[in-house]
Amino acid sequence: MKPANPRSRARSWLLQLMYGWDMAGDGSVREWAREALRGRSVSPRYRPYIDRLLLALDEQMAECDSRIEASMPNWRLDRLSAIDRNILRIATVEMMAMDDVPHRVAIHEAIRLAERYGSDDSPGFVNGVLDAVGRQIVNP
Repeated sequence: MKPANPRSRARSWLLQLMYGWDMAGDGSVREWAREALRGRSVSPRYRPYIDRLLLALDEQMAECDSRIEASMPNWRLDRLSAIDRNILRIATVEMMAMDDVPHRVAIHEAIRLAERYGSDDSPGFVNGVLDAVGRQIVNP
């Protein structure tokens, strides 16, 4: 069996952290995650990408949320499940801020997270929203 890509595992860890932060409902995602990671055994292989994404999310959360909401005109972000909302945030910030991650990879990884952690409808929904987000980023 092929070992998991460190970035894929980092995204899974980040989704767990963001879910906890979302449920806590306050503070900076980066600060909340820093506290949540204390005492947790996260492989050093995953930490650099987790930290890189947390920094980007902390700095660009408002723009990230705005792009997501603009890509789903009949929905509000706060009406989505916390899992779907945070999968969308992770992939959107990757498309916005990670030049070394092709958009199609960010979308594919988000769909994989949605298949694993979301509802039956999550993968299709995530795919559709992120496709629109990606077009919006490429053609502002």
